[in-house]
Order: sequence, then structure tokens, then C-alpha cells
Amino acid sequence: MPEAPRDYNLVEQNEKILEFIEDVTANADKVQKRVLSEILSNNANVEYLKRHGLHGQTDRETFKKLLPVITYEDIQPDINRIANGDTSPILCSKPISEFLTSSGTSGGERKLMPTIEEDLGRRRSLYGLLMPVMSLFVPGLEKGKGMYLMFIKSEAKTPGGIVARPVLTSYYKSSYFKDRPYDPYTNYTSPNETVLCPDSYQSMYSQLLCGLCQNKEVFRVGAVFASGFIRAIRFLEKHWSLLCNDIRTGTVNPQITDTSVREAVMKILKPDPKLADLIQTECSKNSWQGIITRLWPNTRYVDVIVTGTMSQYIPTLDYYSNGLPLVCTMYASSECYFGVNLNPLCKPSEVSYTLIPTMCYFEFLPVNRSNGVNDPLHTSRSLNEKEQQELVELVDVKLGQEYELVVTTYAGLYRYRVGDVLRVAGFKNKAPQFNFVCRKNVVLSIDSDKTDEVELQNAMKNAVTHLVPFDASVSDYTSYADTTTIPGHYVLYWELALKGSTPIPPCVFEDCCLTIEESLNSVYRQGRVSDKSIGPLEIKIVEQGTFDKLMDYAISLGASINQYKTPRCVKFAPVVELLNSRVVEKYFSPKCPKWVSGHKQWINQN
Repeated sequence: MPEAPRDYNLVEQNEKILEFIEDVTANADKVQKRVLSEILSNNANVEYLKRHGLHGQTDRETFKKLLPVITYEDIQPDINRIANGDTSPILCSKPISEFLTSSGTSGGERKLMPTIEEDLGRRRSLYGLLMPVMSLFVPGLEKGKGMYLMFIKSEAKTPGGIVARPVLTSYYKSSYFKDRPYDPYTNYTSPNETVLCPDSYQSMYSQLLCGLCQNKEVFRVGAVFASGFIRAIRFLEKHWSLLCNDIRTGTVNPQITDTSVREAVMKILKPDPKLADLIQTECSKNSWQGIITRLWPNTRYVDVIVTGTMSQYIPTLDYYSNGLPLVCTMYASSECYFGVNLNPLCKPSEVSYTLIPTMCYFEFLPVNRSNGVNDPLHTSRSLNEKEQQELVELVDVKLGQEYELVVTTYAGLYRYRVGDVLRVAGFKNKAPQFNFVCRKNVVLSIDSDKTDEVELQNAMKNAVTHLVPFDASVSDYTSYADTTTIPGHYVLYWELALKGSTPIPPCVFEDCCLTIEESLNSVYRQGRVSDKSIGPLEIKIVEQGTFDKLMDYAISLGASINQYKTPRCVKFAPVVELLNSRVVEKYFSPKCPKWVSGHKQWINQN
């Protein structure tokens, strides 16, 4: 880490940032008008805006009148043109520097979000807001280090030569991260070389080794997602004896073959038998409850995303951390970075994010989940004229109302439906604060994967063909994201209709498991094959009549018998218990599905 400049004043820096938050939230509507005007004037001559008749106009009213509210499928032809090498200003006047691959999918492939060089600075600016806010609640963090487990993922090049990669990989590989100036809040235990190591085992091992070596200096620990942090703890459970030996002897395990990683670690690693004894004593105990505070005794909080589908990991994190605060600091996506949590020590269930008006132009589509008109559990579709007019500005949202987030970005997304459903929880000055409610359409998620009901249904159709020779079919099914295993995995509950008398061999059900996995999107398959963040899919065969019991249970809780539909995903613990109590056979996918980096059509061209 660079030395502190002589004139560096942390208190002054923090005050400036907190003043900035006060200013932009107090003048939210004025800032939003300016942001929209900037975006439209910067991109006045792009093909997309001309196509919709904007002709250089930058006022809000004309923009809302002429520009449609869109989904990814509406601009996919434009994205494909850019990906294939068309350098004309289609969506943005500035060159598309890279595509950020979204964890949402289109046609089974990651969505490609356009980004421009200056967006890196915008993302950096939002990161810069987090720790000054945190320091209001937990003072003295600048005196210690953060043990953040950070990883890069695979990247690809489009046929036109543009890099396509996840947003965090883009950030970690940028000069904003690699050559960052002195900042006590970005003083991490992991050297850059360990973060940028493409081998996930070597990266995890070396980061944990460096974190253990500096255990007394660690004031906060974290990863992006709760699932990733728990995977790190499970990795430690498996490999602590090797790590212990490295610390005892001051040498790096020979499995770490990356030269730059070894050199970076050796600058930190010194023989420390006393620390090795401590780690051995704590990791040898039967219970790993509170292992985080036992190994890193000065830890004040765990910094991970535990909102949305990640909330399923909260009990496990509480167990490992001895109830340390679980802090969600920011709200971001591949499309754009959005906002920060101004009350970071709140309960996970109460997390709300204040949207920062300088990041993009925000609009909000009212959601009414009870009548199905804008039901987030239904597939995206075009809005009619009346619904287009219902969108409201950032400062006009109503407390308690749910909205779907719509953004216009500097990089060429205009009135784009992000797919997140948010609920207004309060206000910071004139800027609203939102609870994250859910991701539209998603029924299953373990890590960064998102599987919707339509995709699951199609995967099921492909799988049940294996049962046809045995005159069998699936009479009903549901699914469950099982996070009691590390890594978590998808479980499908099948009730069979058997007409034939020939027994179905176990290998047929295993083939069904694999066919489902092969049918799921590339984000899921990458999690299985490359990231190892998702375990093998499991099919559980349940007794005849199980889904009748499931309906009886739902009706006993007040569901209407006329309107009851089998849920295609279950989360409610008593329902999962009911299903598990009636399982007669279990089968797992016998191997990983096929996956290669990049979109299928790019690979076919090479």
C-alpha cells in the first residue's frame, strides 16, 4: 500500500464526502434533471435516440414522451451489432470500452451491458462513499485492515474484439483498484496478486493465508455475496492444516504455483509457531461456532450482501461470526451502481439503500403484485401507453409503495428495466431509501445465478424425455434452493406417474439431473464448472399424493382451492419439511454440465 501523502487528512476527507451525500440528497430532483440533460446532450447524435425522434432535445418531458420503457430483448439487436464490431455511435457517443456481463440471462446467455471508460470513475466514486458512512458507526476502522475475499472470473472477447466480463472483474483489473492511491480504508490483507490470480483455489488459499498471518490487524471481514464468504469458511475447514503448516514454517505450500502470488505472499509470511498453535487449537475443536471472532479477534463486522436471495445464508453467518453485525453497504448491478446504506448497522431485514442521484437517471414503475398487472413474478413484456405514463421520478415515489427500477445511464441504456423490485422505506432529505424486495421472475438462486420459472419449465421438459421409454412421467414438481450444503445446490421434488412395470434404473434419473443442468443458463453452468459456487443438482422422488398434501397444507393456511397452483419453488420451512418427509429416492447429477467462457455464437465463430 502506498505511503500517506504529507497533507492527507482523513477527517477532512470524510467530512467532504458526507457533505456531498447531504448536498445531492437535498437537491435530488435538480441533480436528476442535470444528469438526464448531460446524458441526452452527450449522446444527442446516437442512432438509438434519433430512431425515437429525440433530435437533440434534453428536457425530461420530451424524453418521457418519445422514449419507450424497454427490456434487454428490445436492445439486443443493437448490443449484438456493437459486439460484432460496429463502431458507429449506436447507443452512446463514446466508445464502448467493454461489456459487463450481467448475472441475469437472455436466451440462456449472460446479458451484455455496455460501459464506457468514465464509468469506472463513477463506480469508484460510489465505493468512496461507503467507509466515511461506516466510520460514523464504527470509529477507528482506519487503524486496521479489511480481510476481503475478492476474486476475478473468466472473461471473453466478442467477435468485434470487445472484452466481456463481470463488473467486479473489470474493476479489480482496472488501475482504480491496482494502482489505487493511499487510502486507509482500502488497506486489505490480500495483495493485488492474490486477488488477480485466475486460479480460484490458489486465489482463495493465498488470500486466507495472508488474512490469517495478519489476524490481529483485521478489523472487518467480507466478500461480495454471503454465499462466497461461507464458501471461504468451508475452504478453511478443509485446508486449515496446510495453512497452519505454512504459518508455522514461513513457507508457501507447493500447490501454489503462481510465481507472482508466491512472491507477494512471501513479503507478508513469516514463521509464527504461536499463531499456528492458535489456529490449530481453534480449528481442531468440534464446533466452529464463532470461528471468525476466534481467529480474527478484532473483527467488528462482516461485510456481505445478505438482502434478496442471500438472506437464506444469515443463520449460517450468525453461527460462524458469533452474531457480529452483518453489513450490506451498497446496491449495484452490471447496468450501473445505484446507492449506499446510510444505516449500515441495521438488521439485515431492515436494510435500505439511498439512491445517489448522480449515478444515473432513475425512474420507477409502480408494482401491484396482487393483481398481476405488473406482477414481478410474471415474465417481462412491453408496457402499454398507460403503464408508460405511470412511471414516477426519484423524488415522487410514495412511502411503502413497491416499484420496479428503471434507469437511463451514461453508457447508453435508456429507460431500461433493471428487473429489481424495491419498496420505499423512507427518505434521506429528498432522496428515497429503498428495501430490496426481489428480483423479477427469479425462482431459484444459490450464488450469482438466477433461474426463472420459464427456464425451469423448459429444463424439465428436456429431462422427462428420459422417462418416456419406461412409460413414466412427472405428474407434478417443485424446486428448492438448498443452502444447508456448501456450496448450495438446486433440489427438484418429483412425483411420478408410473404406467409401465419396468423399474427405472438410477442412471436414468442421474441423466435427468444432468439434462436439467445442461438446459440451464450459462451463469448457472459457470457456477457449477468454473466457480464451484453451486453443487450438483438433486432430484428427490416423493411418494404418490405428496402434492395433494401440499395443496391441503396451503388451503389450511387460507389459500383458495379454486385459485391454488403448485408453487414451482418453495422456501417456507414447514413446506420443505413436508416434502422431505415424503422422499423415497434421491439422485444427483453425475458430472458437471458443459460450459465454456463466452456466448455460444462467439465460440462457434472461432
